[in-house]
Amino acid sequence: MATLQENIEELHTQALASLELIKDEKALSQLFADTVGKKGQLTEILKGMKDLSNEERPTIGALANDFRDKFAVAFEVKKSEIEEQEMNKALASETIDVTLPGRQQTLGHRHVLTQTQDEIEDIFLGLGYEVVDGYEVETDYFNFERMNLPKDHPARDMQDTFYITDEVLLRTHTSPMQARTLDAHDFSKGGLRMIAPGRVYRRDTDDATHSHQFHQIEGLVVDKNITMADLKGTLELIIQKMFGADRQIRLRPSYFPFTEPSVEVDVSCFKCGGAGCNVCKQTGWIEILGAGMVHPNVLQMAGLDSKEYSGFAFGMGQERIAMLRYGINDIRGFYQGDVRFLGQFGG
Repeated sequence: MATLQENIEELHTQALASLELIKDEKALSQLFADTVGKKGQLTEILKGMKDLSNEERPTIGALANDFRDKFAVAFEVKKSEIEEQEMNKALASETIDVTLPGRQQTLGHRHVLTQTQDEIEDIFLGLGYEVVDGYEVETDYFNFERMNLPKDHPARDMQDTFYITDEVLLRTHTSPMQARTLDAHDFSKGGLRMIAPGRVYRRDTDDATHSHQFHQIEGLVVDKNITMADLKGTLELIIQKMFGADRQIRLRPSYFPFTEPSVEVDVSCFKCGGAGCNVCKQTGWIEILGAGMVHPNVLQMAGLDSKEYSGFAFGMGQERIAMLRYGINDIRGFYQGDVRFLGQFGG
């Protein structure tokens, strides 16, 4: 029958041989537990020390401690080897080929409508206008009545919108900010020159040229001795800034409840130069915006004497401007979020 010393020496030999075969940390930890753990083989062997004499116990104890120390050193060496191998495998799998071309990051840019609005605002800021932001949820009073559209006025049908209550609605134009700014402006310090950009809403059927929501930029100038000539000169300058210095405009009589007289403004076709093509429908002209002299009723509702003060107003659609400038034939492209479409207008 083998002695305790022989059992310890045999365990020492087997444990070191097993260490050489270990390939992963899990198996290594299991070998440690099975060999020198609380319930390991060395613990089982040492239970036999109770049968030894007092002279034999120190010798066996020293042998067991020597084995435990040597095994611990060998264990740490093997653990380091396995960790290094695992790290090398990980590095190999993550090796970067520095000869490959870099991957260019795609950068975002402003939406084409935002670009259009910013360009238009820059033009007007250069002319001394102020940019006024407003409410998309408005009252019937400011949206219609202050624009010379009383409750029974038939022109309201052309701007049917989304009502929240009988007196609160989603605005159909940015004109309410004209009325609000007229009320707030101190005319003793000079005239008013403003534009009001923003989103507006109408109950319209969405198609290639119509949307239930779109963007407008409306302008207003009120001062003493403002004439139709001032309006024409201002519009001509704006159109040439947006579409080119060789563009011409023409004014056609029209009707808007809040202006009198009112005009539709056309710009000479920038594709054919006025000769006639598919863009201008062979007329040589493209309708671009509506304008007119501020109606006396609008001035009087703002507390101004219409015999002393006069003014002009105009309104243009940002989508309309962008579609003409970039040859876009479907307004829905602005809102569908297709990066293939929007990516054409980086800026």
